Amino acid sequence: MKIHNLFRPAALALCAALLAQAPQIEEIRIAANAPAHAFPHFWEQMYGSGRAILSLRADYRRDVRRMKASTAIQYIRFHAIFHDEVGLYNEDAKGKPFYNFSYVDQIYDGLRADGIRPFVELSFMPRQLAASDQPHAFWYKPRVSPPKHYNKWDDMVYQFTAHLVERYGIDEVAQWYFEVWNEPNIDFWIGEPKQSTYFTLYDHTARAVKRAGARLRVGGPATAQAAWIAPMIQHCLDGNVPLDFVSTHVYGNDSAKDVFGTDEKIPRSDMVARSVRKVYDEVKRSQRPTLPIIWSEYNASYSNEVPVTDSAFMGPWMANNIRLCDGLTTMMSYWTFSDVFEEQGVVKTPFYGGYGLIAEGGVPKAAFNAFAMLHRLGDQRLEVNGTSVLATKRPDGSLAIALWNYAPPEGHGTPRQFHVTVDGLPATARFRSEIVDPQHGSALEVWQAMGGPAFPTQQQYRQLQAAATKTAHVDGASIALPAHALALMEISTR
Repeated sequence: MKIHNLFRPAALALCAALLAQAPQIEEIRIAANAPAHAFPHFWEQMYGSGRAILSLRADYRRDVRRMKASTAIQYIRFHAIFHDEVGLYNEDAKGKPFYNFSYVDQIYDGLRADGIRPFVELSFMPRQLAASDQPHAFWYKPRVSPPKHYNKWDDMVYQFTAHLVERYGIDEVAQWYFEVWNEPNIDFWIGEPKQSTYFTLYDHTARAVKRAGARLRVGGPATAQAAWIAPMIQHCLDGNVPLDFVSTHVYGNDSAKDVFGTDEKIPRSDMVARSVRKVYDEVKRSQRPTLPIIWSEYNASYSNEVPVTDSAFMGPWMANNIRLCDGLTTMMSYWTFSDVFEEQGVVKTPFYGGYGLIAEGGVPKAAFNAFAMLHRLGDQRLEVNGTSVLATKRPDGSLAIALWNYAPPEGHGTPRQFHVTVDGLPATARFRSEIVDPQHGSALEVWQAMGGPAFPTQQQYRQLQAAATKTAHVDGASIALPAHALALMEISTR
């Protein structure tokens, strides 16, 4: 007995240490008949992509079809439909414009064949029409200048839009969106002063679009960093200029100085949602409080950060952003759905921190799997305790619950364990979860274990594809999640 007592303090200390290391169970309690509100899937209806001409590539269209099969994608937005490589705008030897719609038709026919509608960004300036030949720094050298002649710009926009109406019909094109330019408050517009010269461009463009069809939807200012929304609305009111929606952009690593004019440090987890709230409040305070708000670009990063956009980090980041932005926006367009993308030149390696959900070679990233899982959330959101949970109900009465373990991309975080209790369910209810984490449904670590080949062999691509599709599955109401893990728990009563 005395010998036993000698070891007892050490044993108790060991048990205490083990208990301290074990994740505390977080209880999530949900009432199946709790108050609920409509939960439209604003985060998965629209996506950005590489510039217009890339949509003619077979791998681009392959990735579109993969998105169509796994998400609720309805719209795609891309830059540069007016770029010279598309061939729309031309002038003869006397400077008279003429138009070639060959590639325009192929681009939009391709989208429509896959059940996608364009979110038409009206950009950039054709070289022969540009007041300055100074190109933007992008690899494909778009011109970001005002036009030399606004009468020629107006006619091009009208002829372009009228051609679309003639080809696809007003009932179809009235369901598209026409957005004027891209990020005129930064280096995508060299008019000076930026805001007033952009407003001139907007006025001309919006009126030209409406001349082709009064039912067509036109908006802007498509700014970076959530800028110019209140001035845009006021300008259009003062000048009686058409404005059917407002659009802007933000990224998780934008600075508080650029977005809010403050020196605070806003974490990546909160920056997008705080910006969305800022714009929502500006619209509600305006004389057009019901204007649709479209975030035509957003992501966790505007840089090429492998630990962010290529990793499982994106699952929890996305789910948390959805939780915070619910009810504050009409649509949010993730930038981008595919790494068929050439702003910095031809892609040099499958994983380089590209914005796309699908990597070079058609390899789905963890973020793609996260979107596919979150697609299965219901259309009614239930009230629930906790900041790492989204509880939803589907039309058939089943429940779909997202749970996640957010940690900054540069940190390892700690495991978390959840137990879900749903009041009002029969004892026969079945709980089943799918999980994406760094080891499941993510090809990044497999690629890194290969030595990070820039140009994988066909066999290596098959291995990456296999790793990308192997998510984890768990039965039961309890679930353990490592850092950067996202789970979708589906609860069926049938």
